[in-house]
Amino acid sequence: MKFRVGTLSITGNFRENNEDNFYTDPQHRFFLVADGMGGQSAGERASAIAMELIPRRLKAIDFENGSASAVEQLIDDAISHANAEIMALGELDSQLKNMGTTITFLVAVGNTLYCGGVGDSRVYRLRDQKLEQLTTDHSLTQALVDAGTLTLEEAANHRFKNVLYRYLGSKDGGGATKPRQLDARSGDRFVLCTDGVNGGLSDESIGKLLAAGSDPQKIADSIVRGAEQGGSRDNITCTVVIVE
Repeated sequence: MKFRVGTLSITGNFRENNEDNFYTDPQHRFFLVADGMGGQSAGERASAIAMELIPRRLKAIDFENGSASAVEQLIDDAISHANAEIMALGELDSQLKNMGTTITFLVAVGNTLYCGGVGDSRVYRLRDQKLEQLTTDHSLTQALVDAGTLTLEEAANHRFKNVLYRYLGSKDGGGATKPRQLDARSGDRFVLCTDGVNGGLSDESIGKLLAAGSDPQKIADSIVRGAEQGGSRDNITCTVVIVE
């Protein structure tokens, strides 16, 4: 598989520093986006640690012939390792106490893609003009939606919508990620994003922007700027991946 990629990350209009982070493998074998959380610079530190440690372990994957079980195990090991290091550093340094970060990933092995994450950063796919959210938010509101207690409309503005029950830096952050396996088709378009994107754009708008044009960098720019203009109150980061 070959990919064309574009990425943009901005602080946005309501934050003093950018706690988001991203990593694009130079060989386009995997893509990561993270959204840090915590006081002062703690969130920024947590997302940076994830983007430093996870790629090191993912590079051990056999990207040509790796079995699904081996790939999933290496992904889980990489995320568990980062989770443990973030928790340990938070205990050692009082200024970093309770820091954490989300993580979302897209990994290409042979002709198969693996996607998933921890937290509420997302992966979307646009195929045949249809946008699909491929990941599930680990937020309290999503848990209430899954339980049938809240509707999607109610969840959009619920007071707990940004409260996560699972993220890197938490006891449950290092568990199995259960990556979703996907076949890759020429023309598929993916976006990995922090909640700063969906905080300013509806899924319908994300789909329209993702479908427009053929330059992934221009598409990433348009999504981020659209979220900013749409009133997003967070840092805003997205990586756009187009399958050739």
